[in-house]
Amino acid sequence: MKPIADCRLYTFVDTSYLNGRDPVAVAAALCDGGSDLIQLRAKGLPASEVLRLARALVPVLRDAHVGLVINDHPEVALEVGAPWVHLGQEDFFDAGYQHVGELSSKKAGCQIGLSTHAPDQCARAVAAGADYVAIGPVFATGTKPSARPVTVDYVQWACENVSIPWFAIGGINLETVDTVVRAGARSICVVSAILNASDVAAACREFRKRLPA
Repeated sequence: MKPIADCRLYTFVDTSYLNGRDPVAVAAALCDGGSDLIQLRAKGLPASEVLRLARALVPVLRDAHVGLVINDHPEVALEVGAPWVHLGQEDFFDAGYQHVGELSSKKAGCQIGLSTHAPDQCARAVAAGADYVAIGPVFATGTKPSARPVTVDYVQWACENVSIPWFAIGGINLETVDTVVRAGARSICVVSAILNASDVAAACREFRKRLPA
């Protein structure tokens, strides 16, 4: 598995975008296409189902040397030995945490990523010990339709001010990715533009071509 600072393409097995496909097959295609990290995101599913899915994905990602990120469920990450947990503002700060060291998953060795939507949130996440931050949503996105786009201004701010690894996210597709890269992003998260593609692995490869080495 690459060090987080060397990860460029962060993709998702998002149950909202599987459209009946086997999540294991989707994960294999993401790996084949060159994903560096893959997040399991299963909004609305019980923890038991997230655990079942995570267990199915672990061997695929392990064999491909791709890092597995568990969204929202630190206990699942601990159960399956996933190296990464991702939490939103509401799941971390709004839940009363002030530092990632307070999380049992962090104490057990998991690395923690936090979502941020503004410079003050990002600064707070960095101070809280996050191992990486997500910067976005840069553009409007169906993944989070109620979220206000932060625009490339926030990407430019992150480029100039954030010292830990960070990933631009939100509405990034093959029409917008060059704009995000020009704004300073070296690493991106892509959800629907890859999962809705007819060939998931090929879509990953197209994004990788647009990213810096």
